[in-house]
Amino acid sequence: MRIGLITPEPGHPLLAGASALLAKEHLVEALDPAGTDPAAPLADVYLLKSRTERALALARGLERRGAPVVNTSAATALCQDRTAMAELALRAGLPFAATRTVGPLSAWASGASFSSPVVVKSRYSYRGDLVARVDDAVRLRELALEWPQEPVVVQEFAPNSGWDHKLWAIGDQVFAAQRRSELSPGGRGPNRPLAVDGLPAGWAGLVRSVGTVFALDVYGVDIIDAGGGTPLIVDVNAFPGVRGQSGAPEALAALALRRATGRE
Repeated sequence: MRIGLITPEPGHPLLAGASALLAKEHLVEALDPAGTDPAAPLADVYLLKSRTERALALARGLERRGAPVVNTSAATALCQDRTAMAELALRAGLPFAATRTVGPLSAWASGASFSSPVVVKSRYSYRGDLVARVDDAVRLRELALEWPQEPVVVQEFAPNSGWDHKLWAIGDQVFAAQRRSELSPGGRGPNRPLAVDGLPAGWAGLVRSVGTVFALDVYGVDIIDAGGGTPLIVDVNAFPGVRGQSGAPEALAALALRRATGRE
């Protein structure tokens, strides 16, 4: 079989590990979205680990020709828009943080008022985007000077332990870790491995429900414990890195083959 990787980073640990397993019996090819002929012979399955416009356009073209793409271009694009993400999650009854879309940061900051901390995020998710806790007008003005035209969404800050739960799914298999929140004073730290059976009751099932709602095969769900094991979803990511998780490359390789043969 031929497996195509739509990514600028085929050496990423998760992709490299899965590719090494697949390459024992199959042909694995990395595709440059800018230089790939959209009319070239189709591979049996494609793994889309890129969110650029060119990558999404390539994936859409391949899908129109009948090729299976993991994740689909539509599901990948949806996870870039935090407004659409929140609307879909809340409509589906998922415990997602209430999210307001307020437009350019400088325009909102000029008239904003709030009595409790909020979290300001770039509306469109990308590497290095804005995610910041705002406790007062001084901090808000600082951000507005730094990111004046950035379209943003606002979420109420939920008191928590300062640790994010990073949950990932590859097909039906769930992986987990903890990491200091990027909103904590010390900033984000390394992932701390976490056994899935050590999660609060129902969390693994919740992650799988997210995959169903968002039509995702490989994805991440950021959850904070809002108290007593009550989960609050604050973000969903299409095809995250899933770094350092034992069994993740094997799960991805197996998923690719299932999709290539039409068994999933």
